[in-house]
Amino acid sequence: MPYEPNPQRYEALPYRRAGRSGLRLPAVSLGLWHNFGGVDRFENARAMVRTAFDAGITHFDLANNYGPPPGSAEETFGRLLRGDLAPFRDELIVSSKAGYTMWPGPYGDWGSRKYLLASCDASLRRLGLEYVDVFYHHRPDPDTPLAETMGALDQIVRSGRALYVGVSNYPAARLREAAAILRDLGTPFVLNQPSYSMFNRWLEPDGLIGALEDEGVGAVVFSPLAQGLLSSRYLNGIPGDSRAASATGFLKADAVTPERIAQVRALNDVAAARGQTLVQLALAWALRWPQVTSALIGASRPEQITDAAGALNAPPLTDAELEAIEAILRGTPA
Repeated sequence: MPYEPNPQRYEALPYRRAGRSGLRLPAVSLGLWHNFGGVDRFENARAMVRTAFDAGITHFDLANNYGPPPGSAEETFGRLLRGDLAPFRDELIVSSKAGYTMWPGPYGDWGSRKYLLASCDASLRRLGLEYVDVFYHHRPDPDTPLAETMGALDQIVRSGRALYVGVSNYPAARLREAAAILRDLGTPFVLNQPSYSMFNRWLEPDGLIGALEDEGVGAVVFSPLAQGLLSSRYLNGIPGDSRAASATGFLKADAVTPERIAQVRALNDVAAARGQTLVQLALAWALRWPQVTSALIGASRPEQITDAAGALNAPPLTDAELEAIEAILRGTPA
């Protein structure tokens, strides 16, 4: 049977503007960093993508190196596009990136024009698309002139390979420099993708919020659940099948301290008092900034996506609730 999406899919999630552009994204987006590679079960990937689209999640975020092996997440999503989502291409925002190591030698990493153009072409082949909606430079390059990197992004748009461009992991000063170059080129620069969560708040003291506002750029924040730590999975320690228990996971077991677990339990109490799950509270907290366009989640099961999609169903966080959260994060709960 052909896939028929939920006809009420646009009634649940709000859509937020990317900076001062005309592009709007769902408040929650799905990232394919984990669990969509060649080593993962395709039917589970299909179920997660269908669940996301049925919930109004129209933004699917990839990068050239997502897998494993690198490139295989794009291949998986390309297969899903052909099999399920091809009739709905104009309802989707598909993004990809380049900036981390993708192939051997001096041209398969960082931010040269050579690498970015070649990588974008390879991503389009794997996805089976003529264009992506957003193409990002994945991380600042300390050696390549920023004008070269931004010029490559401009060329990617002007050649029809992407509609918009973005950057990822750029601090405030570098973001301002990139925005000035792209503005002079007339390139539609709409998004920065920084990490941000209750346990990783560099977006605030770094001044990135102010830079986003000044430059008219939105943020798609990744790891808003602190690699799953801000979920019910860690209320009683480290589950055997969790990222912290994996030898290859980015969340390390030594980060799951008794003090951190105590904070997670206290935050879970705040969530329960609001009628939310801890996942929903963490996402609502990250989305409290108007400069944050969308919170990017990862998932290993469809039900995790359904949970996350309900993040903004509760009323906005009150001042008292925000103060209670701050006290927990400071380690001084009332």
